[in-house]
Amino acid sequence: MIVTTFELFFLAPRWVFLKIETDEGISGWGEPVLEGRAHTVAAAVDELMLDVVGKNPFEIERLWQRMKKGSFYRGGAIMDSALAGIDQALWDIKGKALGVPVYQLLGGQVRDRVRIYGHIGAAGSEDGHTHAPVSTDIKELLASADAQMARGLTALKFCPADGLEHIDTPEELKNIVARVTAVREHVGDAIDIALDFHGRFSLAMARRVFPYLEPLNLLFIEEPVLPEFTDQFELIVSSTSTPIATGERLFDRKDFKDVLRSGIAVAQPDLSHAGGISECRRIASMAEVYDVSMAPHCPLGPIALAACLQLDFATPNFLIQEQVIGLGRADAGSRLDIYDSALKYLVDLSVFDAPNGYIELMTRPGLGIEIDEAEVRKASESAYRWRAPFWTHKDGSHAEW
Repeated sequence: MIVTTFELFFLAPRWVFLKIETDEGISGWGEPVLEGRAHTVAAAVDELMLDVVGKNPFEIERLWQRMKKGSFYRGGAIMDSALAGIDQALWDIKGKALGVPVYQLLGGQVRDRVRIYGHIGAAGSEDGHTHAPVSTDIKELLASADAQMARGLTALKFCPADGLEHIDTPEELKNIVARVTAVREHVGDAIDIALDFHGRFSLAMARRVFPYLEPLNLLFIEEPVLPEFTDQFELIVSSTSTPIATGERLFDRKDFKDVLRSGIAVAQPDLSHAGGISECRRIASMAEVYDVSMAPHCPLGPIALAACLQLDFATPNFLIQEQVIGLGRADAGSRLDIYDSALKYLVDLSVFDAPNGYIELMTRPGLGIEIDEAEVRKASESAYRWRAPFWTHKDGSHAEW
């Protein structure tokens, strides 16, 4: 079997789908994208595919090594995201050709179902050349928590603050704690709550708020500070008994090496950014050595989620899976937000059914999904360039989104 050609499709809200074709009529799909840099990643895919077209797609590791290390310059967010999507598609091809799900090629399943969580609250202002307004209104948080629990989900995540000053006021500190407390009191102790700090908290603000959050028994606090400060994670971990998670902006094993030693509880590599299934499988094995669980980052579309699930089924130290496309609802045809449109790209939505907060073992070959190519082609005609919001502090300086 030989790789013959490939195509890229830009899709709303911020996705890129990759189709790789072979001379035996078997095609594979991947999702190579870095949010807000889709066209840049697409250009990198075009260059990396020079190492793949004309080659045997079964030789995934050989091709991976060539794409990762074949240039004098290597790595980084753009190149590793391009590599990730190609890697996903190659695993999809191999699984389909052999008639087995990808997790069978990774050693077989270690679990029968995968637990997922849903997001609550608003995304915040995206028009901001102003200080970001508070999007975490308590009434809105509780209403969206009810919607997620109605879908059957038993784990929720949100960011308790929008744009923060480096050291913010006592009032804002109290507001953060009040939002989390309200959600905990509303959902009870049978529901897990995780917080995503989104790198918006400075080291000082993170350590300041930790003691107030400990009584709320959180599943984890994610990305408490920016990835630039991963060398400070030992300080972060030692500042709280709440499990600490990070990793969505780390891109390969070397990026995770030191942070795994710091005492974090959860590693969150993104299978569309961190070298795909191949590299994230290795990161999971590294994490297991340090008693660190895996909760892959996935704010993307159905192909990225399917790749995550294949890894999850085969990973002993897996904890929980992120998703943003509205799974677990009773009415699979409803559209609660733009991310739910991802489901229209699948021929059969039932593979992602999760009425009890768990996706059952996927049994179809490859990544386990069938892409509705006609729908993808149609939707790609009206795609737009998504860019991350630009937020500023009250004094006009840059604020983290």
